[in-house]
Amino acid sequence: MIRRHVFSILVLLMSCLSTSDSIADIIAIKTEGVVNPVMSEFILKSIDDAEKEKANAIVIALDTPGGLDTSMRSIVKKIISSNVPVIVYVSPSGARAASAGVFITLAGHVAAMAPGTNIGAAHPVAVGEKMDKTMAEKATNDAAAYIKSIAEKKGRNIEWAEKAVRKSVSITENEALNLKVIDLVAPDLKTLLESIDQKEIEMPSGKHILKTKGVHVVHKEMGYRHKILDLISDPNVAYLLMLLGFYGIFFEMTNPGAIFPGVFGAIALILAFYSFQTLPVNYAGLLLIILAIILFILEIKIVSFGVLTIGGIIAMTIGSLMLFESPLPFFQLSLKVILPGVIITALFFFLTIKLALQAYKQKPVTGAEGLVGLEGRAKTDIYKEGTVFVHGEIWKAWSDEPIKAGEKVIVETMEHLKLKVRK
Repeated sequence: MIRRHVFSILVLLMSCLSTSDSIADIIAIKTEGVVNPVMSEFILKSIDDAEKEKANAIVIALDTPGGLDTSMRSIVKKIISSNVPVIVYVSPSGARAASAGVFITLAGHVAAMAPGTNIGAAHPVAVGEKMDKTMAEKATNDAAAYIKSIAEKKGRNIEWAEKAVRKSVSITENEALNLKVIDLVAPDLKTLLESIDQKEIEMPSGKHILKTKGVHVVHKEMGYRHKILDLISDPNVAYLLMLLGFYGIFFEMTNPGAIFPGVFGAIALILAFYSFQTLPVNYAGLLLIILAIILFILEIKIVSFGVLTIGGIIAMTIGSLMLFESPLPFFQLSLKVILPGVIITALFFFLTIKLALQAYKQKPVTGAEGLVGLEGRAKTDIYKEGTVFVHGEIWKAWSDEPIKAGEKVIVETMEHLKLKVRK
């Protein structure tokens, strides 16, 4: 009986200990840069993982100049429907939540900002296409209605949210706090979690009390896959991948069987086209760049004395400037990338053309053609027939004029392994 009671007490103590330790971790992720499909996939996966691990909450450290509307909406929908509390924290100091970042911040169950940050300027901008006045107005009205619905659902300042879209207003963290755009300003993650402990929030399942004080925080970063995809989504990187792809394919076409250039070029082009689906590509610009490559290749086949090369340089320059059409700076190609890209491409094909012309003009060194014009010496007297020493070899020869043994001769032609020579 004593053993049974001791055992029961131990089981009870263990259950109490396990209950006290059952508070789930808080997951913290960092998102920086343009809101694109890569960032969207990373945030969505992180929220799914938090739900599977039954985390106490997930903190999204946000720093973005904005991005794609489709990616932003997928993030917002995931945050709103999440079964795990999502805390959006605009940080560190100097960070911003602009354009699409405003929607994401307002959608959080808790919205916070670090000192020295700002939020706003959410007016919709056409990416990859030009909008007339009517279309621009429709896009603005749609974005305004969307952000108002988010602000209303989360109990935030609806009037300011609409101004952020219609008038592109932007405010500091203290202004955002005073206007009830966010819930609090916190200098670091620890202070943030301590400040929101026991805060009541609205979840899809109903009201929920946050338990964040003293809870272990697990920091998770983008995996190498997401980092690589995010890197190649940069317009400058996508442009360079496209050029490298063209170089690789060109090398393979001019040197069949090299294999490596062709494989490298194909991979680079596939990665470039993946990037293009996340960027505002102007296909007229892309066609001009392809035309430029074709003109460079034709210059090798057809000697136009540089006309095709000049046309290719012009087409590539204009096409590069047109390739990504957007007023947003993070979707534009840098001139520091365009100019070296055009110059290097032009020099590459210019040197290729020069080497091809040199090879074309170079005298053959093998076969019958390689012997024509060479100087030799008569081994015997030659009138109709005789022998000569040419190119380190003794050949049968004939001539239309008498040639004495030992005299210098020049090869004119070769017929049936017999050389015709002259003095």
